[in-house]
Amino acid sequence: MPSVSKKGIQMPESPIRKLVPYAEDAKKRGINVFHLNIGQPDIKTPQVALDAVKNNTLETLAYARSEGSEEYRVKLAKYYVKNNIPVTANNLVITTGGSEALLFTMGSITDPGDEIIIPEPFYANYNGFSTASGVTVVPVISKIENNFALPKIEEFEKLITPKTKAILICNPGNPTGYLYSEEEIEKLKKIVLKHDLFLIADEVYREFTYDGLTHTSILSLDGLEGNAIVIDSVSKRYSMCGARIGCIVSKNEEFIQTAIKFAQARLSPPTYALIASEAALDTPDSYFTDVKEEYVARRNTLISELEKIDGVTVANPKGAFLLRCSITHKRF
Repeated sequence: MPSVSKKGIQMPESPIRKLVPYAEDAKKRGINVFHLNIGQPDIKTPQVALDAVKNNTLETLAYARSEGSEEYRVKLAKYYVKNNIPVTANNLVITTGGSEALLFTMGSITDPGDEIIIPEPFYANYNGFSTASGVTVVPVISKIENNFALPKIEEFEKLITPKTKAILICNPGNPTGYLYSEEEIEKLKKIVLKHDLFLIADEVYREFTYDGLTHTSILSLDGLEGNAIVIDSVSKRYSMCGARIGCIVSKNEEFIQTAIKFAQARLSPPTYALIASEAALDTPDSYFTDVKEEYVARRNTLISELEKIDGVTVANPKGAFLLRCSITHKRF
């Protein structure tokens, strides 16, 4: 009997998605399940996006352009410009979710055996994307004691080798909820320029920053045009996880043209999801105001209750809606 690949054996299960069948089975048996899933929002999708699909009159469901429809990319570029990220439609490649954006990025900038440095704790599926691409994840440890702030630059430099191709951050962070400051982004800029590395920023939670803080995109900094790659998605911004529309954003023309070749190989992103995502860009700012108020209320409630538990240390997230805590076990 033929055997599967070593890469397939090493491919990790998602620590979240692998639980879904158990939850569904429990529901079938009449058990009430309290979902604490990371990444499955219960906020309503903007009605304008749902209506765009419901009211569409397409007669042929054809392929879109491999890099995403021009109409969507032009409109999306205007969204970025509005958020102090000066790009054009030609700087964008639309993908099937942020996951595909990460896979295309790794495929475009690494060869098997290359390394990417990622602050840990990090989004669990980064391991899966890296394994699928033959890339080694090199963690640099951030700690709950300082709310998971960026590790010292010296810690990054200890890990850089001839095989290092990039530093990958998630900002705001999944699963820490940490929001990198402009000063921290500037430090990363210096190190990637010094060592000629790519800086990849997963910015899918950009809209969700709290306590009066603002998000700094790596694409808003001068001098990083050849190094910066942003990963983005509509999943969290518009509570549209099922649409599976993401994108790669970069001013590095060679990188974008390489990523398009990967996009061509899978033909196109889903047409109806593109239509919904384009319409979602018309969502009023009040939507995000309401969502942030809801998330802050949930965050504050959860922190206040956890802090009542003896031995529990809680990190206060400044972005996304994710919470990390540590438990000190006591012996009696």
